[in-house]
Amino acid sequence: MRRYDLVFLVLAGFFLASLVLANAIVFKFVDIPLPLVGLVTISAGVLPYPVTFLCTDLISEMYGKKRANALVITGFVISVYMLLLLLLGRALPVSHLQDEAIQEHYMAVFGQSARAIFGSMVAYLLAQLIDVRLYHFWRKLTNGKHLWLRNNGSTLLSQLIDTTAVVMILFYGVWPLPQIGAVILASYAYKLLVAVADTPLMYLGKWMFRDIEEESRGQGLL
Repeated sequence: MRRYDLVFLVLAGFFLASLVLANAIVFKFVDIPLPLVGLVTISAGVLPYPVTFLCTDLISEMYGKKRANALVITGFVISVYMLLLLLLGRALPVSHLQDEAIQEHYMAVFGQSARAIFGSMVAYLLAQLIDVRLYHFWRKLTNGKHLWLRNNGSTLLSQLIDTTAVVMILFYGVWPLPQIGAVILASYAYKLLVAVADTPLMYLGKWMFRDIEEESRGQGLL
């Protein structure tokens, strides 16, 4: 396999794995200390989710807008697939070889995941497509310069949209609005710091895979 295709598969793999994990653990909440902010409460699903934006930005930079959008759509299709399988697992009766209590354990682990995946699907598709579009807007505006600007300028706005949408869909009517607002602010503060922190990784990736970027440019993809 060519390096050009292998790197894309690795980035796509990390993107999809982070997306699936974010959906699977979204209902567990953890307290983490943030610099300049203090102790905040966020969903565990927030922890791997910023990796998806880093991957789409790297793919946008090296492979172009079309491949980045194709990966976003693929992630959406996989989320639909997960949702259908979870609903099917919920509906199927328990085997006679197992205790009936296993259904309660299944519901405890996966019972809320269907709502989580549906909510994240809506927020994810909107935010990721905006992220890709903004990334290439900033790239064109700066004539390919200022990598830090398009990396952060696209991610910070799209992460705000994603965070607000998914928390509101999951918890509106379940939690009081002040609690929802606190989780939105805490989650976005975490994503903000991660987005800034991953900027060196963007520069490292651009340097390591400059041959891939040149090949894409030669194909007219950039």
